[in-house]
Amino acid sequence: MIILVADDHPLIREAMRHLLVELSPDTTVLEAGDCENTRQLAAAHPDIDLVLLDLRLPGPGGLATLDALRVEHPSLPVVIVSAVEDTATVRNVLAHGAMGFIPKSSSNDVMLSALRLVLNGGRYLPADLLSGEEANLRSGPATAEELNLTDRQREVLALMIQGKSNKIICHELGLAEATVKIHVTAILRSLRVTSRAQAIVAANQLGLSSDALLSPFPKI
Repeated sequence: MIILVADDHPLIREAMRHLLVELSPDTTVLEAGDCENTRQLAAAHPDIDLVLLDLRLPGPGGLATLDALRVEHPSLPVVIVSAVEDTATVRNVLAHGAMGFIPKSSSNDVMLSALRLVLNGGRYLPADLLSGEEANLRSGPATAEELNLTDRQREVLALMIQGKSNKIICHELGLAEATVKIHVTAILRSLRVTSRAQAIVAANQLGLSSDALLSPFPKI
């Protein structure tokens, strides 16, 4: 897997490089410090799987670079990773074709879950930044114990957090796709969210990693 990190801060690029190897041990990270270099690397490496793009990139800017990449490499997923976190900016980059927006303030677990979702063909939306969704999450269960998920639903949620599609979940758990859809619907209802991306965010807010979901919840 090849991921291009486009950010003008060397420390950010280094931190992302260390984080991205957790997606896969064979991950290759390319680095660009400005808009021109980002486009050059994307052209030189047609096998890139994902671009992580900062909006405040030297040159024409991250948004202009996003537009250029969408034209030059329409099948290449681009995720914005930015310190600018206002709702208008999020909606704007999604309208320009980004496959996700990850605030730089996100935890490593949230960032990894978001990237897995995108790499599996999904679109990551930061639920706490979009109108109406923050209230949905706040009204959800306050603790992991309140979810009352079955063992099978916990397994399904663990794979959802890893960004796996229904088809992959079916294969890994040996379930029919209709059964997986029923479990996903129940999970969304328990978390009081309406999308897989919101479910991932809500699970992380409850401190639920994949490993935690596959272990017994502590008794209270």
